[in-house]
Amino acid sequence: MPDGDGTGSFLRSFGTQIQVLRARAGLTQAELGKRVRYGEDLVSSIEQGRRIARPEFIDRADEALDGGGLLKAMKGEVARARYPAYFRDAARIEGEAVELNAYDCQVINGLLQTEDYARAVLTMYRPPVDEELIDQRVGARMERQEIFSRKPAPLLSFVLEEVLLYRPIGGPDVLRGQLEKLLRIGRLRNVEIQIMPTDREDHAGLDGPFTLMETTDQQRIAYVEVQNSSRLLTDRKTVHELEARYGILRAQALAPDQSLALIEKLLGEA
Repeated sequence: MPDGDGTGSFLRSFGTQIQVLRARAGLTQAELGKRVRYGEDLVSSIEQGRRIARPEFIDRADEALDGGGLLKAMKGEVARARYPAYFRDAARIEGEAVELNAYDCQVINGLLQTEDYARAVLTMYRPPVDEELIDQRVGARMERQEIFSRKPAPLLSFVLEEVLLYRPIGGPDVLRGQLEKLLRIGRLRNVEIQIMPTDREDHAGLDGPFTLMETTDQQRIAYVEVQNSSRLLTDRKTVHELEARYGILRAQALAPDQSLALIEKLLGEA
């Protein structure tokens, strides 16, 4: 599953290590699968570097194969391989953030996406990517949404362009499911979702989407991404400017209760 950033080579190397340990233990793929409670096909795919092993698989495999912690030591790198290279550092910060604010104008933010919507977005990539990579990226995107159940709960806010509520990515049924999820998440006490009306004459977000995050040590970081290129910004002046811009965006957008009412109205009309 090469994707141009060395991920494929790393996963094949990791899979080879499992294969060597399995051969040393005198186990077949089916026998290892039984011990770690996974299917033979999945074991084969992981050994070939075509699938990314989940943390629980790595823990069980290390114990079943008497790996001495070798496989467990690589758990972090394997987890990072679930994301495209340009997003890995941002994913790590996001996973520990105590506050996150995001503005999006092309697609619904990944943290808010349903599995079907995420799959539809990734399927539209050009040039196309293979199905296994899509499966991995969808799985990684869904795992990122554990942020909503983390304790203590982080503060999360999202400003979404109104057009995203109408853009039928994946078809009308997928869009309806996505709108329903926006309602569910928007009702969480630590989350605010605001819709930016299309008819606003004054708009502070014309430079494109961005994300603001605060870490546990109170460092403020901005993340911007376009065309598979990204930047993490830590310069205080730059981050402060984006924070001010986000504040204006929130003031220009509908209030959270008005935004949820709009989504409810669209669902009622669908």
